[in-house]
Amino acid sequence: MNKLVIAGGTGFLGNELLDFYTSKFTEIIVLTRSKPYQAKNINYVQWDAKTIGTWHSCLNNADVLINLTGKSVDCRFTKKNKALILNSRIDSTLALGKAINLVDNPPKVWLNASSAAISHPNKEENGEDFMLDVGIAWEKAFESIKNVNTRKIALRISLVFGKNGGALVPLKKISQLGLGGKQGSGKQMVSWVHIKDFVAITNFAIENTKITGPIVVAAPDAKSNKKLMATIRKALKVPFGLPAYSWMLKIGGFIIGTEPSLILNSMDVYPEKLIKNGFKFKYATLEMALKNLLK
Repeated sequence: MNKLVIAGGTGFLGNELLDFYTSKFTEIIVLTRSKPYQAKNINYVQWDAKTIGTWHSCLNNADVLINLTGKSVDCRFTKKNKALILNSRIDSTLALGKAINLVDNPPKVWLNASSAAISHPNKEENGEDFMLDVGIAWEKAFESIKNVNTRKIALRISLVFGKNGGALVPLKKISQLGLGGKQGSGKQMVSWVHIKDFVAITNFAIENTKITGPIVVAAPDAKSNKKLMATIRKALKVPFGLPAYSWMLKIGGFIIGTEPSLILNSMDVYPEKLIKNGFKFKYATLEMALKNLLK
């Protein structure tokens, strides 16, 4: 394949994709809010992630478009941050959808990030689940513009575990400090995926032309929070972990500026479409993933 465009490709997931795809594409373009520059065969092109600009020509003759744009959810869910989280995802998705229809030879396939929360609706005690609402609106925007010559796939991404980024890093740190017990009730389910399998799933979706629509990006081994933390402690050879009750997480979240619901909400999803289409996970179990990532 010749040309790959990644929107929002400067974060943890984007960098992993670039490491993998650099040798597979002769030309790679990353749409970024930062100043433009070039590195090897990667051209960083500036855009504002919401309006059509000269950047739209980058999509012409592209084989693949991957969109990961969106404000990080690792923050307090204030009214302002909720608006930024939602709008950054909606605006960028709509802009890309419109831009695709402006070029003569649009991308053959478009992978757009989404939330695995859609596949497992879970309401908090107050009857709200913000990330579920975001995921629904995100996919609605993705499908609202018809791109007849582009195969479209929504990546419903669960927690991504990596060595140098993602959800595992803080869990490792608190476990090493002896604070890696259950969080909240410990009964809430946690769906996760190894970063290398995340990358492999994107490649599988690109190459398998039969796949369309949403796919769950998660290993087939969801665990309860209590089991997850126990398995992390075992992998780290940490003999004990003090629990963090819901009220502690709410206070702690306020102090460090993150949202407790990211830990307390349950997510139990299964990658049915991937497995039915023959995808093989390299890290199908939590024990396999942690053995690789925590060594």
